[in-house]
Amino acid sequence: MEDTPTSAGTAPAKAAPEARPKNNTTPRRTNVRFQAQRVPRLCPFCQQKVRTIDYKDVDLLRHYLTDHGKIKPRRRLGTCARHQRMLATAIKRARHVALLPFTMQTL
Repeated sequence: MEDTPTSAGTAPAKAAPEARPKNNTTPRRTNVRFQAQRVPRLCPFCQQKVRTIDYKDVDLLRHYLTDHGKIKPRRRLGTCARHQRMLATAIKRARHVALLPFTMQTL
């Protein structure tokens, strides 16, 4: 027999597949978002050394409400747990005294 392929319906031999490691390790995709180190947020109240949050300071409290009137979460504000509790209490007191609305009306 000859080493050359014939045109009588026989296909050329397939090339051997690339050798893969036995443990099937493939390079993983890394999430680009989490590669950079995050800058730690500091509590704005701790930076100013605030001891109490006054419920009568409506302009300050509105900054910590969403457009629907909900209290913004701690992970978005960067406040510490202690000041977030104080903030929630002050907002709730201001709502009961009618300095802040319970809900914002949207049309």
